[in-house]
Amino acid sequence: MKPYRDFSEFLSRKFPYKVQKISINAGFTCPNRDGSKGRGGCTYCNNQSFSPGYGKPTKTISEQLADGIEFFSRKYPEMKYLAYFQSYTNTYDSVDKLIAMYEEALAYPDVVGIIIGTRPDCMPDDLLDYFAELNKKTFVLIEYGVESTLNKTLERVNRQHTWEESVEAIGKTAGKGIPVGAHLILGLPGETDEDLLSHAKKLSQLPLTTLKIHQLQIIRGTAMAREYKLLPESFYLFEMDEYIDLCVDFAERLHPDLYIERFASQSPKSLLIAPDWGVKNYELTEKIIKRFKERKTWQGRLYTDNAAR
Repeated sequence: MKPYRDFSEFLSRKFPYKVQKISINAGFTCPNRDGSKGRGGCTYCNNQSFSPGYGKPTKTISEQLADGIEFFSRKYPEMKYLAYFQSYTNTYDSVDKLIAMYEEALAYPDVVGIIIGTRPDCMPDDLLDYFAELNKKTFVLIEYGVESTLNKTLERVNRQHTWEESVEAIGKTAGKGIPVGAHLILGLPGETDEDLLSHAKKLSQLPLTTLKIHQLQIIRGTAMAREYKLLPESFYLFEMDEYIDLCVDFAERLHPDLYIERFASQSPKSLLIAPDWGVKNYELTEKIIKRFKERKTWQGRLYTDNAAR
């Protein structure tokens, strides 16, 4: 038994077999890049650091699924798959085009569900209605990039949406019966330790199913990398041991029913400026579990039900 609820537990409750996410780059852009809201994107974002491809994909959705399935099926022939639309904003196009892409992925053999990563300001009502109907027939998870619960931080990193928009999108999506995930970065510039722990309390008040958290990373080719070079004193980058304790502190304050999908992100060495802890994600997760046990604590131990979910 882990001292927190992890994503594999969530999936095991949904599926009687092992499932694996296959990341898809469907060639989307973002309203914060194409000028409709802003240009240049979020200051920390280089999409190449967390997705298999960059820019327009060279392969179709079906071809990308075929490649991913070929890789995993060698070791796990009976495995099934979730099509994970990951790169950029995966609900940012005409509804007809979007549905055609999702349906192509779902029609691929052994694909048993879909995960959509997007922004909270990019979920039109008619698309949400489609997901609600789809959710009655297959597995659907919508992941919103929240990143912070503080508007001053969201403005600082050029997110071009507000915390209130995140709250609204999560509420509307969950209200349709669709599982909802959120993504949060710990350590964005200007946030205090108190701010970081308050994120856990605020997120716990929302009808979320899953949560991804990871440390702030300074990535080459980003506006934040330029800012870090000019004003390094504007940033506080955690030492690994500090971050391990922060993850435990954070999880203690989370709602005990939330599933934590990850605690950290591992960017390619060629792109990472700092912090470079020299460990893989699974190694860091093992260290976090060990710290939970050393402190004799668990997810939700300090959670207080001060608002309805």
